[in-house]
Amino acid sequence: MMADKKQVLRLLKTARGQLDGILKMVEEDRYCLEISQQVMAAEAMINRANREILTAHLKHCVRTADSETEREEKIDELVDLLGRILK
Repeated sequence: MMADKKQVLRLLKTARGQLDGILKMVEEDRYCLEISQQVMAAEAMINRANREILTAHLKHCVRTADSETEREEKIDELVDLLGRILK
């Protein structure tokens, strides 16, 4: 992985902490909208981590591909992944 590993780990660990907090909120029967707000915050954190990973993929893996064929394959992989995410 060519992304900033420290940044990605920080984001994912923060999201994990948020998820632990959300689980506690559910167990405590907290107000639905408070829980939903925290779920959205965790999703945003995970999305930021994913954006960092995908950006690094484009800037490094695609850019430094050994051939045009390999570059096209990497781009196709990314397009396929985004197609699954955006369904």
